[in-house]
Amino acid sequence: MEKSRWIPLESNPEVFNSWAYEAGLVKELAHFEDVFGLDEGLLGMVTPGVKAVALLFPCSGGIATKRKEEDANIKASGQEPIDPTIFWMKQTIPNACGTMGLIHSLANTDVAFIPESPLAQFIDECKDKTPEERAKLLETTPLFGQIHESAASSGQTEVPQNLDTDLHFTCFVKAPTASARLASTQTEQWRLIELDGGRIGPIDRGECTDLLKDTAKYVKDVYVSGVKSINFCMLALCPGPPPDD
Repeated sequence: MEKSRWIPLESNPEVFNSWAYEAGLVKELAHFEDVFGLDEGLLGMVTPGVKAVALLFPCSGGIATKRKEEDANIKASGQEPIDPTIFWMKQTIPNACGTMGLIHSLANTDVAFIPESPLAQFIDECKDKTPEERAKLLETTPLFGQIHESAASSGQTEVPQNLDTDLHFTCFVKAPTASARLASTQTEQWRLIELDGGRIGPIDRGECTDLLKDTAKYVKDVYVSGVKSINFCMLALCPGPPPDD
């Protein structure tokens, strides 16, 4: 039987904040906001202390081909060891990449959740589960389907009749080196980690000294370079309440 197809989430902070707050993010402590561009001046407009970055991009053509090739290379040759506490889950629900990006962003940062909220319950239930088992839990849990549908319907554009889309969300967070995490030691060495439920697993993107700037550089060099599409959008998870509140 074909899995239910969710309505794609619109990439704007109002939609992401609506989803996050309804799911249990403490509003006074964190919010999503637009990243208006990749140059230093526009990055400087973002609230300091970025915790995660969500990227919407066209998953087609050369980008889709490179993703498959990279997954095959990682499967064959491995990659830099990744912090074992990183929360990652496989995406199995069509068009759920927005919810996946939100969960990956929020579960891998120091934000706070309301006790017994959908996010708090889901992350707790996912402990000691494999990425595939977490995906199955998302398929069957009643916690997020209505939240996703409500947030998706609150966007600035009308919900399309045809739900097929090649636009896809991924997200970036920073994590300590795997060796530092395993040794439970403080470290000033951080890694940029990409989390995408459509990939083989968490992917190391190199040293991270500034999450927003390092993500912007990677997106510019790898995702945007050589692609004619204008369908790119970035949102940052930042500390504090939404600026308009």
